[in-house]
Amino acid sequence: MRVSVVVPVYNEVERLERCIERLKPELERISPDYEIIIAEDGSTDGTKELAEKLSKENKNVIHLHSDERLGRGRALNRAFKMSSGDILVYMDADLATDLRHLETLIGCIRDGAHFATGSRMLKGSDTERPMKREIASRIYNFLVRFLFRIHIRDMQCGFKAFERKALFDILDEIEDNHWFWDTECLIRADRKGYRVCLLYT
Repeated sequence: MRVSVVVPVYNEVERLERCIERLKPELERISPDYEIIIAEDGSTDGTKELAEKLSKENKNVIHLHSDERLGRGRALNRAFKMSSGDILVYMDADLATDLRHLETLIGCIRDGAHFATGSRMLKGSDTERPMKREIASRIYNFLVRFLFRIHIRDMQCGFKAFERKALFDILDEIEDNHWFWDTECLIRADRKGYRVCLLYT
């Protein structure tokens, strides 16, 4: 199964090259049939030029540029729609989630899940975050679970995978173009009865 990994970036010139250099060998080991799409969202710090360079140097890397700032949600939607993978993944360029979890994330979809998401709130998570961010995240996720009656923890983790058909079933229904995209995506998936796999990261 072909895997498409989308890396959304905005002014990430300091992080992008390291991200791609570490991501490529992991994907080659997990699924030799892959593509990496750098969804570059109107950057002004040299990220555009770096993404162009990386795409020219690597046949599996595609640079998708936008002259205007689309926002995280629209940038992801655009990239997914031009992808060719059976399994779609997105991850943040800061590598906040260790790439050793990538095989498990993709494996969730291979094993029959429709959606898979990392969680820093499950027992066994080894991700360390500043206390203020940890508290804010826990409050946010508690409120989302309470208001929407959903069991999923850590909606905003930037480490997700999707079965193509399932994601495309809800993609045009997602209204938020920015940071709430992740949460809305999982809420809509849960409402439609799709199987969502959670893994600690």
